[in-house]
Order: sequence, then C-alpha cells, then structure tokens
Amino acid sequence: MTALVLAGQRGGTDPLAAARGVSHKALLPVAGVPMLLRVVAALRAAPAIGRIVVSIERPETTLAALDGLSGVILRPAEASPARSVAAVLEEFGTPLLVTTADHALLSAAMVTHLLNAAPPEAAALAALARRETVLLEFPETQRSWLRLRDGAFSGCNLFLLARPEAARVVGFWREMEQHRKRPLTMAWMLGLLPLLRYALGMMTLQGVARALERRCAVRLGFVELPFGAAAVDVDKPSDLVLVEAALRPVGGSPG
Repeated sequence: MTALVLAGQRGGTDPLAAARGVSHKALLPVAGVPMLLRVVAALRAAPAIGRIVVSIERPETTLAALDGLSGVILRPAEASPARSVAAVLEEFGTPLLVTTADHALLSAAMVTHLLNAAPPEAAALAALARRETVLLEFPETQRSWLRLRDGAFSGCNLFLLARPEAARVVGFWREMEQHRKRPLTMAWMLGLLPLLRYALGMMTLQGVARALERRCAVRLGFVELPFGAAAVDVDKPSDLVLVEAALRPVGGSPG
C-alpha cells in the first residue's frame, strides 16, 4: 500500500516555521526531530505500508539537508492539498493512505487500526476520534469539534482511498477548495437538508456519510480511533507544547 504525506504549505511561510527558522512547517523540530521524519517513521513501522510518498514544494532543495528519507519518493506539491492527492492517486492508484506532515504523534498502531477497521464496502474513509477520547489524553487541547447527535468528533488527518472510485471524493474536495473563501457556496454544495439536520442537532455520523455519498456517488465510511493523540496535530504554539510534552520521556524535564 502507498502512503502519501502532505508536507506542502499554502500562502507563504507558516508562522510556526518562521519562528523556528525553517522554510516549511513539515521541517519544524518537535522534541528535536523534524515533524516530517516522525510521520515517515510511523508509516515505515506500519506493516501494510510498502511505499511512502512525500509531497512538498521544490522537494530536491527543500529536503536536501534532511537525513532519514532514504527510499521515500518525493513529489512536488500541487497548488492545493486536494490537487496533490489527485496527482499521487493518478500515479500510484489505490489503496492510498493520506496523512499530513504535522501529524507528529502519528503511530503505526493508528494506521493499523484504521486499516483493520475499514468497512470493506467503503471506497474512501476518514479517521475520527471522539471528544472524550481526545480530552482523556489531552485535557488542555483546543480543537474544533464536529458536534453530532451521537457525539462530538475531531478529524485525525488520516484518510484511506481504498478503491478507484475514491477519485470522485478527491474531485469533490477540489471543488470545495475552489470555494474555500465562500462558506455559503460550500454549504450549498453539501445540500440544504443535511445542513438543516445539523443545525437542529439531528445529524448523526452515519448521516454525514450518507449525505457525502449522495454528493460524491460513492460509498464512504468513518473509522473511530481509540487514540486521543490521533486528533492532535501541530497547528499552533499551544499544540507544539502539548505534543512535545507527550513525546517527553516519563520523568524527563522540559529542557
């Protein structure tokens, strides 16, 4: 199976990267190790992953000084994450696991759980973690929650494109990206009835999947991960503090 790590960045230098003196957030040292290398190491440790692709701007120069990427396939990032996924999907096909370079706490166990729990009928699926699971491990984390009738969930930046039909989902994602600065347009693309159900507190996780299925004309699924760390990426300084604390050896000092 191929795994893709999205390591590109949109709209100039990331503030966290600039503060640490690196060109890309993917190169940000987390507990002394660039985030990208942590993600690659987790994927290498997952038995099902046989090929790793990293998508980043100007890979030959951006990653020239980074050791630890032997055997990793480098591809230039496209204009958006969805376009980068589409390009790699076209080149390597399915199944394709997709994650991000800022997923510094990614583990082989998370990847294996997702693959083992994947509904066989789903052409594409996303990993989620329940709010209770995340807060049990990281009570101080501040995340955006998808609040549904059957619980509150956080995305985990971990996706599986299991079958060729998943290209339709990537196509829909590309459409959404084109309207990312027009939230009303994006809302209408999802459909009025699902939005009303969500606003009224009636939407369930299965209902979200069915609404997206109708829009993409492909079977979709979600896998709930039992790892709170799966939902914690490094987006802001407070995330970096939490992640470095989680990676610190028990009894170790902050510095």
